[in-house]
Amino acid sequence: MSRSLVFAYPGDLSLKTGGYGYDRRVIDGLRECGWQVRLLPLGDGFPVPTADTLDRAEAALSSLPDGTLVMIDGLAFGVLDTWARANAERLRIIALVHHPLALETGLSDEEQQRFRQGEQRALAAARHVIVTSPMTARELASNYDVESSSITVALPGIDKSDARRVVNAVPQILSVGTLTRRKGHDVLLRALKSVEDLDWQAVIIGSKSLDPSTSEALARQVEALGLEARVQLLGEVEDPQVSFASADIFALASRYEGYGMVFAEALSHGLPIVACHAGAVPDVVPADAGILVPVDDAPAFGEALRRLLQSTQERETRSAAALQAGSLLPTWSDTAAIISNTLDGIS
Repeated sequence: MSRSLVFAYPGDLSLKTGGYGYDRRVIDGLRECGWQVRLLPLGDGFPVPTADTLDRAEAALSSLPDGTLVMIDGLAFGVLDTWARANAERLRIIALVHHPLALETGLSDEEQQRFRQGEQRALAAARHVIVTSPMTARELASNYDVESSSITVALPGIDKSDARRVVNAVPQILSVGTLTRRKGHDVLLRALKSVEDLDWQAVIIGSKSLDPSTSEALARQVEALGLEARVQLLGEVEDPQVSFASADIFALASRYEGYGMVFAEALSHGLPIVACHAGAVPDVVPADAGILVPVDDAPAFGEALRRLLQSTQERETRSAAALQAGSLLPTWSDTAAIISNTLDGIS
């Protein structure tokens, strides 16, 4: 029997973000499991598409034959509630939720309410919901009226690496995350300023194009803080694994994470972590591998960095704990198998 799936996605699937990276690896993994996966682009601008883009996306989805199994990335699905309710009976709709749209940083109360209500209506029309973390599963069950039995957690995988981590004479601090407000790079920069009396160099990797105003503000902040010689805003890079393998500390001050794939990557490379108590981060980063501080608390973030920068012993102890935690994380084949088995059970 043929196993066929339509994977519908917004924007540019090739973008180097955690969400799109997850989508690409799942698509590849499902194909390796024997699924025929057809890609269906829905257009740009989600989750706030223009009326024309939304109309075209709905028309493309409505053209699918009755009975089609279609998985829709949550960045678009959360605002396709009207379409989803109209097509819930004739299509087998699967929602893939990285994190609820209403939890994005910087939304007004009105925007949060609109996203929450729309996504709740859309999720009610799905046959099943796949999420990337237990935290998101709990959020949907508690606040979006999704039955726990209708949710499957498929943690992001990692590529296991046997590469030995280097130890640099001048500690190298790595941060990886798209230059958006939610990733908290502004907090990281203020924290770095507070430890400028110590030796370190920092690299921030992440797309500058998805939120140009934030990207430009960060560049101005680096200059205003006088950190141009010590902090590089690299933008996207072809292979961030090279940077993970050559770093000493991973630091990301996200204000919210539905999972945080880069934290898993850091663990797999044995990097001690400084991050925030935000979303799923505490579920991903063990207490012995990382130091977690309150969201938006730059002084506390700076003190955590200072602890690691001043103590080689603490870095090594936390590095060992990170490697141990990383060794227990699933591979991408594991992730694809979980989703494949879930799809097989959708009637």
